[in-house]
Amino acid sequence: EVIDRSLLLTGTLLHDFAKEREFVFSDLGIVTEYSTAGQLLGHLVMGAQEVADIARERGGESVVVTFDPHPRSVVGSAPVMLLNTLPEKLALLAGTGIDHAVVVDFTPEFSRLSMEEFVERDLVGRLHVDTLLVGYNHHLGRDKRGDFDSLSELGRRSGFDVRMMPRQDVDAHKVSSTVIRGLVAGGNLRDAARCLGAPYFLSGRLAADGTVLGVESGKLLPPAGEYAVRVGRDFSDEGADARLTIGPGRALRLHGGEECLVPGNAVVTFL
Repeated sequence: EVIDRSLLLTGTLLHDFAKEREFVFSDLGIVTEYSTAGQLLGHLVMGAQEVADIARERGGESVVVTFDPHPRSVVGSAPVMLLNTLPEKLALLAGTGIDHAVVVDFTPEFSRLSMEEFVERDLVGRLHVDTLLVGYNHHLGRDKRGDFDSLSELGRRSGFDVRMMPRQDVDAHKVSSTVIRGLVAGGNLRDAARCLGAPYFLSGRLAADGTVLGVESGKLLPPAGEYAVRVGRDFSDEGADARLTIGPGRALRLHGGEECLVPGNAVVTFL
């Protein structure tokens, strides 16, 4: 089994479960580096905190199941540019009180699993799910058959509860990752931050000359240009003001004083 527990509260904030890797936050290398509560992005963190609350209520352990790569990159016609890379996602989750994160490899084979196969084999059979938290428009399994109503019916038969995260609105407009991606891609970082609940950021390694290296190719960047940012070593570091230029070929370079151009890990937050 992935986690040897008799009762686990499994928050499946995303979709599916296949080949697993378990991360316990106190033992994570890169995650513990970013584990202090800081720049926490709304959707992911709100759901994770709700899972943690349910776990305390039910006397169990909280688990977030996520996947890599993004399912639409596997079953869709083109790769999906990410608001959060996997290390960033785990870093954000580490500050929410979640006990465990399970990262699964989303493969074409896994995408063909039915809702019933996934739930009975993995959520019930392996994670011993007690309560499943899903988004208001969540669909699970092959052909997206696993909506809230069908999951609730399956839960009644299999002995677990299903709860729904409500839709999130900003100024009466629906907030979704698709909407936020459009804002970031269009350079509207102010409205993106309002939808996210925190400023947009990227993480990488800072070279002595101000070049930002190591930003994953799948990370969504704003258009080429110059941006006001703050640069810290991790999420707990308030950082220093700087300017970030994004050039052709995703070339990233920071400009500022010596306090923000210290080589090493860097979290760059757009202001």
